[in-house]
Amino acid sequence: MSGELPPQIQNQLAQLQQLQQQAQAVISQKTQIEALIRETDAALRELEKSSDDAVIYKSVGELLFKSEKNKLTEELKERKEMMDLRLKTMSKQEERIQSRFTQLQDQLKQSLGQIPPKGG
Repeated sequence: MSGELPPQIQNQLAQLQQLQQQAQAVISQKTQIEALIRETDAALRELEKSSDDAVIYKSVGELLFKSEKNKLTEELKERKEMMDLRLKTMSKQEERIQSRFTQLQDQLKQSLGQIPPKGG
């Protein structure tokens, strides 16, 4: 069937598919970032509950290192800020992709409406 479609419409369909794949990738990345933010928030809450003289360890790869509560709290807050910023960026990217997808979808509908029906 796609062999019967004009090249312009085939191109628009390919662009739509590409945008759909991009949107799925962005959504997947956003989901991962949101999970990391939740984990970081949970770690920060646990740190807040602990006493200032509590022994705290930081995981680095497969190793655990003794760390100071204040230093670790700052690191986690900085990481959370960075992830929040990245999440905002991903959300904006998702909006741009969705907008472009809708625009291309409308163009495709208009192009398909201009194809004369085949008699038969």
